[in-house]
Amino acid sequence: MLLLPLTALGGPGSASKRAQSRAEADVVLAQVANGSPVPAAASRLHFLREEAYAAEEIGPLLRTAFDERTRRNLAALLASLGARTGEATLVKLASDGDSTVRMYAAQGLARLGSRNTGAVLPLLEDKSSGVRREAARALGASRNPKMGKPLMAAVKAEQDLEVRAALLEAVGASGDPKQKAPLKAYLDSDSESTRFAAARGLCRLGAPEGFAFAQKLLGNSDKFVRRQGLVLFEGVPAKKAGPVLSPLLQDADRTVAATAARVLSQGGDAASLDWLVLASWNAKGEEKLVYEKELETLQLADDRRKAILRKAGVAP
Repeated sequence: MLLLPLTALGGPGSASKRAQSRAEADVVLAQVANGSPVPAAASRLHFLREEAYAAEEIGPLLRTAFDERTRRNLAALLASLGARTGEATLVKLASDGDSTVRMYAAQGLARLGSRNTGAVLPLLEDKSSGVRREAARALGASRNPKMGKPLMAAVKAEQDLEVRAALLEAVGASGDPKQKAPLKAYLDSDSESTRFAAARGLCRLGAPEGFAFAQKLLGNSDKFVRRQGLVLFEGVPAKKAGPVLSPLLQDADRTVAATAARVLSQGGDAASLDWLVLASWNAKGEEKLVYEKELETLQLADDRRKAILRKAGVAP
């Protein structure tokens, strides 16, 4: 059997398109190095699907960049790409002399769910509160139960309320069941943000105390308080959150219903994504925007949406 090279299988047209997109990615990187806005550059690279290539190229660019703003922009772009090819560079940047670069490095590692916790742990004692906050999120995103203990130790030493909240949430995200009792203690905190973060951490661990806290909010007559209750289930597996959130798909507040569907979908419930797509299909006017906002958060591809609608028999 004759095996053809992948380039041959793709054809000259495919190779030409790839070369063109790579060339455009190079232009985007050069523009960022010269001060162009990072969000627009990241969006373009995502559109081109050249995240992996760009992340690989940012490393050499950083080695020859000495201007503070340029290095920060490149680090911010790398963090936003979510490409595994940039992980090694992000690990190096975690010990950079610039606190802003260190913060972006932690953000990028969090986005990757990096298991390289050794590079991030020292950042829990960083002089910059922004670095400590992003380090907490990165360690939580690692889903490493061994991180629960050092994260909780950092909670006890942390004075900044925003960082403390990030730490408490990260304790839950780490998946360490031994931290349930320490987290419960913060449900009685004088700080509302601390109580909320502790409840969110407990929900992520599947602790009944966290769910009870959330259900109290969900039972409130104020729709904005109820929406807060939904936030506590962000990052909770659908198997655990389903009994509480599934009934909310019938809620009169369609924002609550749409958010519940999105949270369940992110938790692994495929049926909730189908529900969200069909709800948007059937909705009119401003109500449609409510569902589309959640679908945008999920970054639903057009082909996936079409497949769901075809399966439901409402589109060709």
